[in-house]
Amino acid sequence: MSLTTKLAAIGAALALATPALAEIEIHDAYARAAMANAKSGAAFMEIHNTGTEDDRLVAASSDVSKKVELHTHIASADGVMQMVEVEEGFPIPAGETHMLKRGGDHVMFMGLNGPMNDGETVTVTLTFERAGDKVVEIPIDLKRQPKEGMAH
Repeated sequence: MSLTTKLAAIGAALALATPALAEIEIHDAYARAAMANAKSGAAFMEIHNTGTEDDRLVAASSDVSKKVELHTHIASADGVMQMVEVEEGFPIPAGETHMLKRGGDHVMFMGLNGPMNDGETVTVTLTFERAGDKVVEIPIDLKRQPKEGMAH
């Protein structure tokens, strides 16, 4: 087998071994805590998949807190809204946007290591099934009010 044939075979094998990646964009991200001495906080954002492959946000991590989880709000049998962890993550279909918003899906910081000060930033690593890790610098905005339809 010639060198050219070997290189072509290696290139083809690598191309087949590499998963198709979704192309993920993060827009309008912000983080907040309810009050200065809060033990938890959250991050919200638009996650846009510009690729042709569906993806899924499966985890998040940050050194701002002891634990980071993906959460949502659901109505209990008696109609009371409860916050719960979404262990399977959030699907991000190809060509679509998934909103992480107050009163809905969000990244939850539990056991804050210090205050979340307005104007500072939080470094968060978002982990996607296809796109892998995406590090995002998220501004802390304690004054921001939810857009219409985003309140609890």
